[in-house]
Amino acid sequence: MDYKKKILLPARLRPGATIGIAAPASPFDPDEFNAGIFVLKSMGYRTYVPDELFKKNCYLAGSDLHRAGLLNQLFGDETVEAIICARGGFGSLKTLTFLDMETIRNNPKIFLGFSDITALLIVLYKKCGLVTFHGPMISTLKNATKSTKEALIQILSSDLRPEIKPSKSVIIKQGLASGTVTGGNLTTLNHLVGTPFEPCFQGHILILEDRGEANYRIDRMLTQMKLAGCFHKLAGLGLGSFLDCGNPEEIFEIVNKIFEDVHIPILGGFEIGHGTNNMTIPMGLEATLDTDKQILSFHKPPTKEHFI
Repeated sequence: MDYKKKILLPARLRPGATIGIAAPASPFDPDEFNAGIFVLKSMGYRTYVPDELFKKNCYLAGSDLHRAGLLNQLFGDETVEAIICARGGFGSLKTLTFLDMETIRNNPKIFLGFSDITALLIVLYKKCGLVTFHGPMISTLKNATKSTKEALIQILSSDLRPEIKPSKSVIIKQGLASGTVTGGNLTTLNHLVGTPFEPCFQGHILILEDRGEANYRIDRMLTQMKLAGCFHKLAGLGLGSFLDCGNPEEIFEIVNKIFEDVHIPILGGFEIGHGTNNMTIPMGLEATLDTDKQILSFHKPPTKEHFI
């Protein structure tokens, strides 16, 4: 049963906070991992790396139960104030049935990742009401741009209401709409359809991004989701980066055709996902998408003070 009570805001990231590292998907490159840890420490944070984080099971970072168990452990550890995933790849979907939702619900904290981690971002919001964060991971911090890192810290540690504005926006369908922001990696969202963890996008502003998918595959996934009723009463749509997915104009045209009979604002060009810049964005928080102003503006800060 979905958790129907109020949305849970995680505590704001404090200077010197301890950040726990999770690996719920694929194994990671040790050099990229160490470089990412160095970036976090240079920002003034402590890190907690579980001893068994480096396990491998073929293309997974350990067994399904192992990966979920480490995530449950990090949520239950009172010394850990935030959790950042090591990398995506594949495997988050396979941990969902092993998550301890009660422990997570009773210990709301910042949870950050993107790509395959989308499955966890969606489910922690759906099942626990937890506001999560779509943004950089340990393996991507080494090559993250200055603006990506600055946005990460601002979103997680300030009391500002986030405003996300594309550097080169593309208005696909004009309009103004408010709703709870959700979404992430299109392929991962597509794989949740028909499962007990399938998200409901009704009344939501959906953000989509992907990498390395041919245009016809993007068309196929969006078509399947539309036929499955996933976009029923969708409030709005924002498109992030579609790296190595072919001509962006063709992707915008595919989206335009899929949603030609749906009267919602659609804005492309957000620097969210696998592109050069990867702006951190809260998932599970209300915002307004305005194509005239070309901005996604959140209604309140995504974190709370520790004493609240």
